[in-house]
Amino acid sequence: MGSNINVLVTGADGFIGSHLTELLLSKSYKVRALSQYNSFNSWGWLDGIIHPNLEVLSGDIRDHHYCKHVTGDIDIIFHLAALIAIPYSYVAPSSYIETNVMGTLNLCQAALDNGVKRLIHTSTSEVYGTAIYVPIDEKHPKQPQSPYSASKIGADAIAMSFYNSFNLPVTIARPFNTYGPRQSARAIIPSIITQIASGVNEIKVGDLTPTRDLNYVEDICKGFIALSECEATIGKEINICSNYEISMIKVFSLIKEIMNSDVEFVCDEQRVRPKNSEVFRLWGDNSLINKLTGFKPSLSINEGLKNTCKWFSDPSNLKKYKGNIYNV
Repeated sequence: MGSNINVLVTGADGFIGSHLTELLLSKSYKVRALSQYNSFNSWGWLDGIIHPNLEVLSGDIRDHHYCKHVTGDIDIIFHLAALIAIPYSYVAPSSYIETNVMGTLNLCQAALDNGVKRLIHTSTSEVYGTAIYVPIDEKHPKQPQSPYSASKIGADAIAMSFYNSFNLPVTIARPFNTYGPRQSARAIIPSIITQIASGVNEIKVGDLTPTRDLNYVEDICKGFIALSECEATIGKEINICSNYEISMIKVFSLIKEIMNSDVEFVCDEQRVRPKNSEVFRLWGDNSLINKLTGFKPSLSINEGLKNTCKWFSDPSNLKKYKGNIYNV
């Protein structure tokens, strides 16, 4: 399927990016994986992955010269590199504009200059804000309820402007809430699991009343590839979601049951978003991606949470996390 197709994955060292990289390699794509440059020479979650079709480079999408360099001889770009932590965007909003908006501009210009055949740009369900109606389809209004979501709305607009202005073959992939192995402990599911696995009696959480459309990371990655393989998705914004909502209190209960735990939760004020910034309801409509590509998620929430709990509970994985510290 992917034989002799050269792809670039930006943000490949991260949670979703590393899983997407592995899935692409399993389908015989030749993958150039971009890891954020750092002096430790760390490739994040790509450390330890060795494959003849994998080339790992370290760089920064904030540099337009580097973007021009890294996109040479590439057929498809999966652009996942971004700052994504919502709480950190409250205290460092400029860095989100520089990375998410300017970085996307740099990558789009480089893709145009180098004749890249497809650019799959990663959006987020956070651009919709709290649902005005459900399920949320691609026509739902954008609501910038955090500096993070504002930066992603801007990045999406930049990417789509390159399609409209220069005919760059852009598809905007909009994954809803993704979970699974390797996710940052700043997210609620790994936060709960790592705290339980660490043996605490009370779990520190934020607001558990919001609902989310949860998707196992492997399903999200399959959705990315399905979009890249379908010409009809060019020039469109497309949700990747389950068409199902679940409250965070229900997720907490499911994790407790899976891990055979009787812990209780306490509200940690530092984990609660500002009043007007909290997105209280997300439930995505996946009819467009299904219509265009035939894609549907394959793993149930119970199966996905079991896989996730098993991975995080492995001592060799758990030691990579600081379960007792709030990860902003």
